[in-house]
Amino acid sequence: MGETVDWIADRVERGIFTQHVVVNVAKLVHMQSNPDLASSVKGCDIINIDGMGVVWGARLLGNSVSERVAGVDLFYKLVEMASERRLPLYLLGATDAIVEKTADILSKKYPGIKIAGFGNGYFWDDEESQVKKIRDSGARLLFVAITSPKKEIFIERWKEQLGVDFVMGVGGTFDVVAGKVRRAPKWMQRSGLEWFYRVIQEPRRMWKRYLVTNAQFVYMLGKAYLQPRQ
Repeated sequence: MGETVDWIADRVERGIFTQHVVVNVAKLVHMQSNPDLASSVKGCDIINIDGMGVVWGARLLGNSVSERVAGVDLFYKLVEMASERRLPLYLLGATDAIVEKTADILSKKYPGIKIAGFGNGYFWDDEESQVKKIRDSGARLLFVAITSPKKEIFIERWKEQLGVDFVMGVGGTFDVVAGKVRRAPKWMQRSGLEWFYRVIQEPRRMWKRYLVTNAQFVYMLGKAYLQPRQ
C-alpha cells in the first residue's frame, strides 16, 4: 500500500499521467470474454490486487505477492495524500445523493481537501459533456465509482481528454463512504470472505454473480496450475 501511494504521488506531482486499476476474481474472469475490458486493464500504468482469492491464486502459481491493496483503502490513502498536497480531485459515479454525500463526508474528514467537482454515474447519453466538465474543473485526480467493465472502458476511451494526472476506478467505494454499504469485518477481509459479506447484504443481486465467477476462477486457476511453468 505504502509503495503504491508513494509511486502515484510522485507521478502526479511530476505531471505524469497514471491510469490505475485493481483486479479481483470477477474482473479476471470477465477479462477472458471481454476484450475491451482486458485491453483497458492491461493498458494501465499500475495494477493492484484487490481480493484475497487473487493473492492466494498468484502465490499458488509461484508469484510473490506481499499483500492485498484494497481499492477502498487505497482511495482513502490517496484522498488523504491529495488533501495534504492541495491537489484537486473529481468524484464521478453513483447517484446524485451518494456522490454529494461522499463529497461532504470527505470535506469534513480531510480539512485540506480540494474537491474540484463531482457528478453522478448516469451520463452515458452524453459522455463528451461529462469529460469536458472534468477537464474544465482543473482536477488532478479522478475517481470513477462505476461498475465494471463500464468504468474501465470509459477511462480507456477518454483518458487522453480528461485533463487529469491520475485516474482510478473505485467501483462501489462511494456507497461505502456514504454508508449505504457496509464493509466486511477485518477478519472476513483477511480470510477472503468479503464477497460472502456482500452476498449477505445484497443476496438477490450478488449470489449468482459470485457463484459463477468464483467457480470459473477455480477452473482457470486449476488449468494454470497444471500447465508447465518455467
